[in-house]
Amino acid sequence: MFLAGAIAAEVTATVALRFSEGFSKLVPSIVVVVGYVTAFAMLSQVLVRGLGIGVAYGIWSAVGVALIALIGATFLGETLTWVQVAGLVAVIAGVVALETGGAH
Repeated sequence: MFLAGAIAAEVTATVALRFSEGFSKLVPSIVVVVGYVTAFAMLSQVLVRGLGIGVAYGIWSAVGVALIALIGATFLGETLTWVQVAGLVAVIAGVVALETGGAH
């Protein structure tokens, strides 16, 4: 649950960063700061509870990157090429390999 919360907070903060216009808009800028602080606080709780840092950070960053790319393409008019989709799949596959490779 903490990892999902960390991902949601980081994705929210990153989308708000887009709308902050270089921190010139107050409300999105506040969302950015609160979102990233929340994301790191929740990620730290994941680590305290025993998930390895490589796996936790890998999942957090890979899912975050994938969600941001999809949100950008779906709602913000950004492009997402097949090469980029393949790159996202490769990143997610790498995280899966990291997770399964550690289980003995």
